Amino acid sequence: MSTVVYSPSLAGIPTSQLPFFPPKPVKSNSCRLISWDVNSVTVSSNNSDKRARLQFSSRVTMCSSNPSSIPSPGYRQPKVVWIWTESKQVMTAAVERGWNTFIFPPDRRELANEWSFCLFPDYSIQVSDSDVFFENQTAIALIHPLFIEEEKLFDSEGRRVATFYEVSSPKQLQLLQPVDKQPDNVIINLLDWQVIPAENVVAVFQSSQITVFAISKTPSEAQVFLEALEQGLGGIVLKVEDSTAVVELKDYFDRRNEDNNILSLTKATITQVHISGMGDRVCVDLCSLMRPGEGLLVGSFARGLFLVHSECLESNYIASRPFRVNANDNSIEPFLKVLSHLNKGPVHAYVAIPGGKTCYLSELNTGKEVIVVDQNGKQRTAIVGRVKIETRPLILVEAKEAENGTLYSALLQNAETVALICPSQGSGFPNKAIPVTSLKVGDEILLIIQGGARHTGIEIQEFIVEK
Repeated sequence: MSTVVYSPSLAGIPTSQLPFFPPKPVKSNSCRLISWDVNSVTVSSNNSDKRARLQFSSRVTMCSSNPSSIPSPGYRQPKVVWIWTESKQVMTAAVERGWNTFIFPPDRRELANEWSFCLFPDYSIQVSDSDVFFENQTAIALIHPLFIEEEKLFDSEGRRVATFYEVSSPKQLQLLQPVDKQPDNVIINLLDWQVIPAENVVAVFQSSQITVFAISKTPSEAQVFLEALEQGLGGIVLKVEDSTAVVELKDYFDRRNEDNNILSLTKATITQVHISGMGDRVCVDLCSLMRPGEGLLVGSFARGLFLVHSECLESNYIASRPFRVNANDNSIEPFLKVLSHLNKGPVHAYVAIPGGKTCYLSELNTGKEVIVVDQNGKQRTAIVGRVKIETRPLILVEAKEAENGTLYSALLQNAETVALICPSQGSGFPNKAIPVTSLKVGDEILLIIQGGARHTGIEIQEFIVEK
């Protein structure tokens, strides 16, 4: 968990009016808590002073382990998000999601001060004469305000933190170059093209320590800037007045951050292999190349999904397809050609998608996201480029997990190019994928065990019997 240093001056509260003992960090999975004992706080309202006395320790809640940046897998550095808004709803949504750096025009300092000491409405307040008493612990929204002055950005202490640049022509873009002794960050406002200028900026600043932000008015614009040349710009200034944009951008980061999570795959032993006849099977082609040892999680029941290998290995009868899931050889050597094609199961089968969800194979279509997993449980997100549904012979595969003896099953296409990934044998041993046509009782394969009850792909707690 990152360490957050709290300074009362950043919250717009004069330090002389806020006696407190040294902060005591408290760690939490969902948020970071900083607590301290407060003797008194003076709040000015309508030219009259009100003294707010907290009857016991106050507690400041700052959601997320890092208030202004979210580590993004696949990127060299965490991405920083600053918010530019005058909407209190946007401010609240941002603070609740861990983003507490806000940009204000020079004439909105009062708004910054108001937000810097903001009481949330879920706490009871008693007013007696000129005194305000808080019966319960009071949550305070702490923000880090930044102020625009003459195309530059300053913090509340008057230190310059960034410079604005408008880019509306190739000439202006060419003038934007990193300077070795440049003390601040760069905020660019791309008024014309977005994708190509953003890529050029990433290339120019790739070896610089300067963080380059782009002003974004929608989450989709932010995504363009964050993914430019794969590495993306260092940060986003989200300039919006609708809190929905904040929610959507945070959801985007959450999906990307799933790639950091290692899935817990379980070994299971094949108990039955049975040719089942004809059925409509789904073939999924992805927009990403898959490496040997990678595949999709597929199964007849959500409670147990089999790791089905991609069609990334060569054979004498069919060319490898680096975008399709299939395997046709027992050895998964790292030098073999990669593929992103996957022949999998019938239309009723489940497939794992981001967010811990599942969907039916028949629901996949161009543009939808799935998760690609390797034999070590490492996952990444890939986009579906094409789905084909064709009538093919099917084979039923059943496997038992050793610990609890539960049976899991999957119907797959009966073809040499469809294979299940086996557990890793350790260093020095080639990893294996067994074609379903060669599967036999006693073979070990990998699957993921999870909750079986689902509603629109979301895991729920309820009684369910599937067979």
